Amino acid sequence: MLTSSLPPARFAQSDRFCRSPASSAAAFLWACAAFCIPGVAIAKHPLAAPGVTSLTDSSVRFQLAEEHYVVLQRGDVRAVVVDNAQLDLPDLPGHRAGYNGVASLTHRRRDANLFVPAVAGLNFEHIHDGTEAGLKEKFEPRKSPMQLRVVDRHTVEVYQPPTANWKLESCGRYQLLEDGTIEYTFECIPRAGGYRNGYIGLFWASYIHQPESGAIFFRGHGRDENGPPRWIEAVSPAHGTDSTHGPADRASLPQVDADFPLTLVNHPSRYVYTEPWYFGVSHSMAYVQMFRACDRIWLAQSPSGGGSGNPAWDFQWFIQDYQVGEAYGFVMRAAYLPYESREQIERDTRRHREALNR
Repeated sequence: MLTSSLPPARFAQSDRFCRSPASSAAAFLWACAAFCIPGVAIAKHPLAAPGVTSLTDSSVRFQLAEEHYVVLQRGDVRAVVVDNAQLDLPDLPGHRAGYNGVASLTHRRRDANLFVPAVAGLNFEHIHDGTEAGLKEKFEPRKSPMQLRVVDRHTVEVYQPPTANWKLESCGRYQLLEDGTIEYTFECIPRAGGYRNGYIGLFWASYIHQPESGAIFFRGHGRDENGPPRWIEAVSPAHGTDSTHGPADRASLPQVDADFPLTLVNHPSRYVYTEPWYFGVSHSMAYVQMFRACDRIWLAQSPSGGGSGNPAWDFQWFIQDYQVGEAYGFVMRAAYLPYESREQIERDTRRHREALNR
């Protein structure tokens, strides 16, 4: 098995603000005032950054990883977090340059990688404004350098300086919670404007290795229905067809040009979700992605994003009414656990979903 040669990690002065966002607005604002880096503005915005990563919180202590990967292990789960460098390791044979995030996710019940080994999951994929003219590089996060920052033995951040085209500075924190669930906190600061449609569009991909089905499951209803929510089994028949599912209370995408080439972004399905989470099943294991309702995430999928038989179980995020120099962010959790039934997955992830949306 892959082992890490990391130096001992230094711990942050306090871990109080490295968990889920504070339960009260007062606590959140106090935390930002006390710990944020001078000169970094936490936006007074519905999508304001939580203020917990090293991008926005100067009290976070870290060490740079000596390698381009860090191994996190807790409970029954083992995750290998990578930057966007090329790797060729026993656990990651032929891992391609550009793919970042969780390159390997395994469980005591299944030691095969959930993700396509050459690529990754929870992979920061696109920065865009919904126009072809603004998309000078389709996969900008793959191209600009990244840095692995080790916070503690269960927490690593993937930091990216302002990118070449959009000048977006970002930091994604991967923290393995006590039961092996990943809490992913993403924060970013636009260092330049120029987004033609008035928003910042961001996209994450998880490439699943040869599951029996590419379907994803969530609670929702038809876009034009008003009935009670039900379980939806969503299947995209082709890449860029019925590819994204929005929240029921915000079912329209922001403006995306008709000729925009990232087809997973701008092809809504006939469904909307009523609860901000979904899962897919691979080899009797469920991969569950859970979000905060306030972050207005759009679910996304492709039947072949990772190659033939390798679906992509994705999500996207839009920052509207942004201001240059202000910090924005979201928090989500990803669980990997044995699958018995939809009801069992709903039951076994309830406390995480409640913690996110408390």
